Amino acid sequence: MTKDQWGMVKQKLLKNVGQNNFKSWIEPLEYDHTENGVAVIGAPNSWAGTYVSRNFGDLILGEVSAVDAQIRRLEFKVIESSVAANASQPVAKDVPEDIEPEAQPAVAAPVAPPRNQALDSMLQPAPLDPRFTFDRFVVGSPNELAHAAARRVAEAGPVTFNPLFLYGGVGLGKTHLMHAIAWELQTHRPDLTVVYLSAEQFMYRFVQAIRERRTMDFKSLFRTVDVLMVDDVQFIAGKDSTQDEFFHTFNALVDQNKQIIISGDRAPGEMTDMEERIRSRLQCGLIVDLHPTDYELRLGILQSKVEAHRAQYPGLKMADGVLEFLAHRISTNVRVLEGALTRLFAFSSLVGREITLDLTQECLADILRASERKITVEEIQRKVAEHYNIRLSDIIGPKRVRTYARPRQVAMYLAKQLTSRSLPEIGRRFGGRDHTTVIHGVRRIEELKLQDGQIAEDLELLRRALEA
Repeated sequence: MTKDQWGMVKQKLLKNVGQNNFKSWIEPLEYDHTENGVAVIGAPNSWAGTYVSRNFGDLILGEVSAVDAQIRRLEFKVIESSVAANASQPVAKDVPEDIEPEAQPAVAAPVAPPRNQALDSMLQPAPLDPRFTFDRFVVGSPNELAHAAARRVAEAGPVTFNPLFLYGGVGLGKTHLMHAIAWELQTHRPDLTVVYLSAEQFMYRFVQAIRERRTMDFKSLFRTVDVLMVDDVQFIAGKDSTQDEFFHTFNALVDQNKQIIISGDRAPGEMTDMEERIRSRLQCGLIVDLHPTDYELRLGILQSKVEAHRAQYPGLKMADGVLEFLAHRISTNVRVLEGALTRLFAFSSLVGREITLDLTQECLADILRASERKITVEEIQRKVAEHYNIRLSDIIGPKRVRTYARPRQVAMYLAKQLTSRSLPEIGRRFGGRDHTTVIHGVRRIEELKLQDGQIAEDLELLRRALEA
C-alpha cells in the first residue's frame, strides 16, 4: 500500500466515522510501511494508537485490505514524523457524548494522553516527589510488610492482589510508598499508563467533567489506565457522586486485571462514611497497616537523613546522643521528625555551633512540647480490636457477649489509665454508654488482672504498643 492509497482510505473512513471522530483520531495517523502482511501505522502517541486500535481497528483494516489484499493485520506505533505532524494540527474538537456506542472510548492499555488538551489535563497524574523513592525509604518492622508489598506491585508482574490498600496514621510513609511505586513503574515500565493522584484530585476532575459535560471522556480515560493509584481515599467518603464513579472505575479496572493501589488513614472497614459496596471492594485485596514507628526505625530514618544532608552542610558537627534523643522524644510523626532535623541543621549552620543536646532542646523546644505522646480513646479502641481480632464496631456496639464485652472493658480500662478523658466522655465514645458502665468495666479489669495472668499480659502488651 502506498501513502496515496492511505489517503484514499482516510477519505472513506471520514464518511464512516464522522467529522468529529475523524479530526480527533483518524486524521493524525500516518501510514509508514508494510512488512509480512502487517501495515504499520504511525500514531501521535501510544494512547491514541491504542484507542484507535480498539475503536476503529476493524473498520480501518477492512478499508486497508480492500486496497491491499496482502495486509492482514494493523500495528500502531509512535513514529517521529507522526508526532511532529500532529504537533502542528489544531486541537481537535471535543467528541460529543451522543456519538454511536461503538465509537465510545474503550481503551485497554494506553500509555500517554492524546494531544487534546482537555483530555490531557483530565488524566494528567499528580507530580511525584523526587525524594520519595524506594532507595530512600527506611525499612523497619512497623513497615516491612507494606514495603515488600509495594515492591512486588512495582515489579509490574502478574496482578496477585488487587487492590493493594495501604493505611496508617499521618507521617508513617503511605505517600512515600505510593510515589516510590510510581517512580519505579515509570522507570522500568514506560509502556504502562500509571496515574497517581489524590482522592481530592479525582473528585475535582470528576466534578469538572460533569460541569463541562465530558463525563464519557472521564469514564473512558480513567477506566483505561494500567495502574491507578489513589492517595487518601477517605477524602471521598460522604461524597455520593464521586463514590459512585470511583466504584464503577474500580470494577472496570479489576475486570481488566489492571492494578489498583490505594492509601487511606484507616482500614476500609472503619470508613463509616464510605458506601458499603466500596468498603467491600477495598477489602477484597491485600490490606496492609503501616504501624506507628518504633524507636529503631525512627533512629534509622534520622541516620539516613543525616547522611543525605552531609553534602548540603559539609562542616556539620553533631554530638553523640542527639539522634537517639530525637528518636525517643519525637515518636508520633516522621514528617515532624525530619522537619526537626532540618531545623537543627539550618540553625547550626547559621550560628556556627555544634549540634549538642543543649542546642537541640533550645532550638526544638516547641516541637518537643507538641510531640509529647497523646493517646486517644479511638486509638485505644482500634488497638484493642486488633489485639483480640474483633471489629472496631463490636467494641463500640451494644452486644454483651463475653467475646466482645471483655475487650470492651479492657479498652475502657486503658482509656481511663492512659488518657485524661473523664468517665462520661469515655462512655460516650463507647457507643453512648453511661459513666457507671465505664466504672464497672474498669473495676472488673482491675480485679481480673490480679487473678488472670493472660489479662495482665494483654494489658502490658497493649500499653507498650500504645506508648511506643
